[in-house]
Amino acid sequence: MPDRLSALDASFLYLEDPTTPMHVGTVLLFQQSRTGGRRAASGGRAGSEGRPGGGLEYGRIAALIEQRLPLAPRYRQKVVQVPGRLARPVWVDDPDFDLDYHLRRSALPRPGNDEQLADLVARLMSRPLDHSRPLWEAYIVEGLSRGRVALITKTHNAMVDGIAGFDIGQVILDDAPTVPRVGDELWMPEPEPGPVQLVLDAATEAVRRPGEIVENVRVAAMDVAATLRNVAEAFGGVASAVRTAARPATRGPLNVSISVQRRYAVTRTRLTDYRKIRRAHGGTVNDVILAVIAGALRNWLLSRGEVVTASSTIRAMVPVSVRGPGSGRDEEGAAGRESNLVGEPAAEDVAGPVAGSRVSAYLVELPVGEASATLRLHHVGHAMRAHQESGQSVAASALVRLSGFAPPTLHVLGARAANSFSRRLFNVVVTNVPGPQVPLYAAGTKMVEMFPVVPLAKHQALSIGVGSYDGGVYFGLNGDRNAMFDVDVLAGMIDESLDELLGTV
Repeated sequence: MPDRLSALDASFLYLEDPTTPMHVGTVLLFQQSRTGGRRAASGGRAGSEGRPGGGLEYGRIAALIEQRLPLAPRYRQKVVQVPGRLARPVWVDDPDFDLDYHLRRSALPRPGNDEQLADLVARLMSRPLDHSRPLWEAYIVEGLSRGRVALITKTHNAMVDGIAGFDIGQVILDDAPTVPRVGDELWMPEPEPGPVQLVLDAATEAVRRPGEIVENVRVAAMDVAATLRNVAEAFGGVASAVRTAARPATRGPLNVSISVQRRYAVTRTRLTDYRKIRRAHGGTVNDVILAVIAGALRNWLLSRGEVVTASSTIRAMVPVSVRGPGSGRDEEGAAGRESNLVGEPAAEDVAGPVAGSRVSAYLVELPVGEASATLRLHHVGHAMRAHQESGQSVAASALVRLSGFAPPTLHVLGARAANSFSRRLFNVVVTNVPGPQVPLYAAGTKMVEMFPVVPLAKHQALSIGVGSYDGGVYFGLNGDRNAMFDVDVLAGMIDESLDELLGTV
């Protein structure tokens, strides 16, 4: 019987529309070797394994992805609807799977700078994925300045379900220049079930679980009453969560009707700076990062002529990785403790939570009305500690269940959660992913930077993804093209806000 989408995963397909494509992106930047450009002309796929160096050109990355696809079976499967929507859609092998369709080649004109790359990322992320094919795309981008090449990935939220879902970047990155082989496997797609078989499978499940077919029809019809009942059940009597929902976030320029087009900007900072501030003022690296974002948002609001008072706040939804029972001990030997976020991963952590981790989501009031950088940091640290000490994290967990935090990486976790109730509960999503503090390689080519692209939800003009890697902390700002015409200005203000905090050390 085909693998059926969960109710949550199916909802991302049903709720997607032109203004809110529900895919998460990553921009990986690699440094070419001096010989890489001359080898790129070959374009073939053969011989790319087990050999360090060279260039990350189309043929090499295509061969690598083709070899690693068995590790991510979803990437050769497509979604098929059940006739009459009697049941949720199913994952089936795509008999016409064509890697050359999903992996594409692009190039920037001279000078190939970061602004041109950001504009390309924004255009690519604005386009929805083709639902008749496996729900992912990747782009090799050549022509960047300083001998770099980019790999841009797009993965639909429905693909990353925490069981069979991985981002393609997790599969192709190695911790050494020499490319290990993972075994050759001849892939033979399973026959695609016809309409009659899909209905029979749905009927069989309906007999086993008679209430589910009614719920499927309700979901397909977007039954508002059923949705409200599910919301009430999801809150499950957690009083603090209800109070949060009853107290809407302050409206402002971050919560407006959005268009189908995007703008994208990045900024680069160093992990050592955050650690220096943490040592001087206490708290965590994550507290410092949130305080830096608060300072940047404050300056951005002022640059727009917005009214900012001493009590002004912007409410951020912050997904947090929490180690569950049996998930091992962290670097300080405290089992089950909340894992640190950006910049403080345990030695075994890679690009996201380790197996056995759980996820909480904190609603944090960023004190944009506070003029003092030091006091902003103390306010953020106090808010994060209050969540952990008062049991507010339990309430946040109810919101997590409500909004769908279930996949394996925090960027996707934040994106999946942001789709529900963002208009009321929060103004912006800030996702934080701890990355390895050692170099990674794809097809023998060193990755030097990685930037997340977190999608927007309804009436949400900005999302901020943060990731650490090999001594750097990288910010990716995804904004609506109309509402966030100055997203690059906000990105620059992150550097200014960090400098302001460094001045207090």
